[in-house]
Amino acid sequence: MSNFDKHDLSGFVGKHLVYTYDNGWNYEIYVKNEQTLDYRIHSGLVANRWVKDQRAYIVRVAESVYKISWTEPTGTDVSLIANLGDKLFHGTIFFPRWVMNNPEKTVCFQNDHIPLMNAYRDEGPAYPTEVIDEFATITFIRDCGANNDSVIDRAASELPKDFPANLR
Repeated sequence: MSNFDKHDLSGFVGKHLVYTYDNGWNYEIYVKNEQTLDYRIHSGLVANRWVKDQRAYIVRVAESVYKISWTEPTGTDVSLIANLGDKLFHGTIFFPRWVMNNPEKTVCFQNDHIPLMNAYRDEGPAYPTEVIDEFATITFIRDCGANNDSVIDRAASELPKDFPANLR
């Protein structure tokens, strides 16, 4: 019997997190509501890619631990564990081969290019899949409330140099 309500996502919805994987890649995520997230990629294979309103499966697995999983129009699958208490992330990203071969094709505001991302995905190749399985440290966390479209509203390249230090 657990000591928490596994259906209560109120401690996670509205959270804005910046985190850095052990491999150096820097990402940002905003848990917009119980089924949707926005994210922005600051560095790594697909740096400067950003997405709004990504549908996701979000569940609570412990007192301050949440899991988020989704499939992108590119065919990339992502599963994240966010441990807010210890400020620790674990992410597993399953990149299709076409993304590994041509990551620059995905560097955009995805929402404006979904039919193109679907076409690239369908063209492939999908295999062999590249699995990135890394821990990350949460370096910034704040509560922005649910459904706040101003949290992630531009590419990482358009942010101030001192981001996220300039946020409150």
